[in-house]
Amino acid sequence: MNLRQTIHSLLAIALLGASCAPQSGAAAPAPASVVAPTPPPAGNHAAGLIASPEADWPEWRGKYRDGICDEKELLQSWPEGGPKLLWKADGLGKGWSSPIIVAGTLYITGDVGDDLVLYAYDLDGKLKWKATNGESWRNQYPGARACCAYSEGRLYHMNAHGRAACLDPAMGKELWAVNVLQEFDAKNITWAIAECLLVDGPRLIVTPGGAKAAMAALDKTTGKTLWASAPIEGDRAAYSSPILFEYGGLRHLVNFTSRHGLCVDADTGRLLWTVPHKNRFDVNVSTPTYADGGVFLVAPDGPGGTLYRLRVSGKDEQAEKAWASPLDTLTGGTLLVEGGLYGAGYAGRALNGWMGVDWKTGQARFTTRDIPSGSAIWADGRMYILSESGPLWLVKPTPTGFDVCGRVTLVAGKHNDVWAHPVLRDGRLYLRYHDALWCYDVRAK
Repeated sequence: MNLRQTIHSLLAIALLGASCAPQSGAAAPAPASVVAPTPPPAGNHAAGLIASPEADWPEWRGKYRDGICDEKELLQSWPEGGPKLLWKADGLGKGWSSPIIVAGTLYITGDVGDDLVLYAYDLDGKLKWKATNGESWRNQYPGARACCAYSEGRLYHMNAHGRAACLDPAMGKELWAVNVLQEFDAKNITWAIAECLLVDGPRLIVTPGGAKAAMAALDKTTGKTLWASAPIEGDRAAYSSPILFEYGGLRHLVNFTSRHGLCVDADTGRLLWTVPHKNRFDVNVSTPTYADGGVFLVAPDGPGGTLYRLRVSGKDEQAEKAWASPLDTLTGGTLLVEGGLYGAGYAGRALNGWMGVDWKTGQARFTTRDIPSGSAIWADGRMYILSESGPLWLVKPTPTGFDVCGRVTLVAGKHNDVWAHPVLRDGRLYLRYHDALWCYDVRAK
């Protein structure tokens, strides 16, 4: 890797964006069997994924944390110049966090001076309030990392220093705060904590990667610890965010630490399994992807992407390697729709484009460099791709590539850090680049 490529690798990890190794000290598992997944929910969401009960877009990548929007009657192609811009809000500060949207209010964060600032806007782009959650990140690649989460009349966020806070969403008043790195004997990572918090019923899930816990659950009303998983020796936190799903009678939380993928029983905190996932800079960033009893883990500069099949025996579980792929997405994550797994390549920019992978076999359906690397969401038969270089694309996946249905330049000039993921709610597409947030109307007329 040359100097330019190394620098880009270091820039990219500021975002979010082999065989199974059982938990250390665990007894040899009993013979296992594959358990059929639960019936699929409505839309394109994978069977078993557990959704937030909140309406709208209340967490990172939506209710199911999978980047899929169930809305219909959206534009299937865009006019020249792109969809209609409804409004633009400036002054957010530095950052890559995406908005969440709940009950007519949009919440987003940015680093401004010494502070991590949370903003609440109405859906016309007018500021309702702003508050702070501790200090900004002023070391390498400054900017706000994590998105907010909303649950039962409370707003949650964790800053780059591991400060998890609960706020009143009406006015921004802080109700409690806990530094999870201090609480679980963990150290911050090179380019700062970027975890987007997950709410599971009464629990707020964190992944400190500390000596006292790899993952933990806090009481969402008080911040007190409800359970703490076993630590993973020698590991620290990753830059990724967890998913929640049910399979084989167990509720699973899957995320990364710096050198492993891990799975925890969501109800008890018991560490079910770990798999090695070390890469060059310990930059596990992408949110895991789940479907059909399989978990896809991916990272750059090392293992690429691997699908693990889950085998359950009573209350025990193993993760067995099913297939591997050269897909090595970083900040953009992956999108699983209709049996196709889509992600943007990274490795030294050699795969600076997109790949479509068959979920069942791991075989590549196509690779294309026609659209640069980036992040994507899905709605009404189309992918909305925000390239890290600045353009926004509307595409229809096919067995051989992408049919382009529209394009607009979000930010002009040369960029490689347009990393905030798109958000779509009520026919409005929200896109962020550092100081600015755009709102486009993508409804069919």
